[in-house]
Amino acid sequence: MSVAKLEHVNLTVTDPARLAALLTDLCGWHIRWQGPAMNNGHTIHIGSDTGYLALYSSDRASGSYAKGQPLNHVGLQVDDLDAAEQTVIQAGLEPFSHSAYDPGPNSFYFFDWDGIEFEVVSYA
Repeated sequence: MSVAKLEHVNLTVTDPARLAALLTDLCGWHIRWQGPAMNNGHTIHIGSDTGYLALYSSDRASGSYAKGQPLNHVGLQVDDLDAAEQTVIQAGLEPFSHSAYDPGPNSFYFFDWDGIEFEVVSYA
């Protein structure tokens, strides 16, 4: 039996371009595709050549969900945790719950503008 890979995750957000800009700076990702979506919406696929986040917004999508519904957090692995934290701060967001232990990962969390929680981890 083959092992599956996570190909994409679709998130409803209020401003796909804003989150895509942060993820470009934070993760070194690129926009793979963007265009019209259902319900007069717009979607941006941002990621690497092997996986991505689909950032969806429409006139029917509020972008507002209780934490844990539909998900707990999105984990992002980076090489330089300090640089990642500065990127988050420069975007006007607040890192919290820092952890550091051997052998790792070292990490912090932040909420984006829609309340989606991200965990940023580094094994470096």
